[in-house]
Amino acid sequence: MILFELNTVINQPKTMKSYSIQEINEVLKGTIVGSINPTITAPEQLDEASATEITFIGHRKYEKNWATSKACAAVVNEDISIEPGDNRIFIKVKNADLAMSQVLELFAPPSPVFHVEIHPTAVIDASATIGKGSKIGANVYVGPKTTIGENTILYPNVTVLDECSIGNNTVIWSGTVVRERCHIGHHCIIHPNATIGADGFGFRPDPEKGLVKIPQIGNVVIGNGVEIGANSCVDRGKFSSTVLGDGCKIDNLVQIGHNSKLGRFCIMAGNSGLAGSVTLGTGVIIGGSASIKDHTTLGDGAIVGAGSGVVSNVEAGKTVLGYPAVDARDALKQWAILKRLVEDSKK
Repeated sequence: MILFELNTVINQPKTMKSYSIQEINEVLKGTIVGSINPTITAPEQLDEASATEITFIGHRKYEKNWATSKACAAVVNEDISIEPGDNRIFIKVKNADLAMSQVLELFAPPSPVFHVEIHPTAVIDASATIGKGSKIGANVYVGPKTTIGENTILYPNVTVLDECSIGNNTVIWSGTVVRERCHIGHHCIIHPNATIGADGFGFRPDPEKGLVKIPQIGNVVIGNGVEIGANSCVDRGKFSSTVLGDGCKIDNLVQIGHNSKLGRFCIMAGNSGLAGSVTLGTGVIIGGSASIKDHTTLGDGAIVGAGSGVVSNVEAGKTVLGYPAVDARDALKQWAILKRLVEDSKK
């Protein structure tokens, strides 16, 4: 048995890279406040940072934590109300959250290494097409008449079945299954064990046979710049396509039912789900563990609060909350009234 100290593992160096404040600010194009020029070895959250690490303050409510943080530097919003203090430094930017994403990119470790572009254990049908610069990992299967674009990566144990297409610069992580006739665009990321194109949940009762399976003969069409989290499922359409528009971001453990249509830049948080034939407009946000009834439509910019159950259409720009979901302001009023009734009953 190999024994190890947990703290040793946790505190291992995050990266071998290091940058000066000036080098970081060349990317961020912010305003430096403070006179020291430390060597930054890693980014870290405010409460965990060490004396050589940079952190960020994205909201004024976290300003009070700066005094106890050990970080020597922080990326902060321009409207911050505190000073960095002695031997510490701020980089002021318009949006600290977005700027910190750039810092994380600077320090990001390299992706897993491919020693050969196509691993010898990969099985690629002779009729499949693999674009220039693409990398295919161990035990990957690529089926007949499938097309993989340029500079796309399929990590080990990915399965892509017949007549699929995957665009350029897309990354598909291990364990993912892309079933037959499904299409994925450019610059997408599909995280481990996602399933694209499983049969939709279609059954009808029959007095003699019990539940009869309804064939699902459609497919899934995923636009460009889409990210799908680990263990999420996008079911194929019954007749035509289940569609995810450009720029959608889907969290882990999300279910998207057959023939649903997502507009551009929709967000679905973990454990949320769409039943069949749901339509989302552009920029819809669905909170974690929320459920959307079949054949409902959510207009552009609609927001569904976490844990809510949507059973009817939602107008564009509206925020709904609760189970069943209603206008968020009405839901909060209902909860306040219920709370008072419970408190009164105890008197």
